[in-house]
Amino acid sequence: MIAMSFFSFLILLIISLVVSAILHFLLKYYVRPGINSFISKVIFGWIGAWLGSPVFGHWFEGWNYEGVYYIPAILGSFAFLIILVDFVKSVKTTST
Repeated sequence: MIAMSFFSFLILLIISLVVSAILHFLLKYYVRPGINSFISKVIFGWIGAWLGSPVFGHWFEGWNYEGVYYIPAILGSFAFLIILVDFVKSVKTTST
């Protein structure tokens, strides 16, 4: 999955955009408000979605495109963003 097609990249980007929007705008789960925080969530959410299938496995053979399994990608994006925000919040509170 190192070399992927542009459509696979777009699928992961759309998953990351949706997950990031849910966490940032609906649930207000962020370190800082603003568009910069949202954009960084989209970037790190993409990484989490990319790692979702290798980490969580290959679920529902019919729901994939070129190795991008949708449900593990969504779970990976959520998990990576939640871990990242929790880590930054914990480092931020211990340093002050």
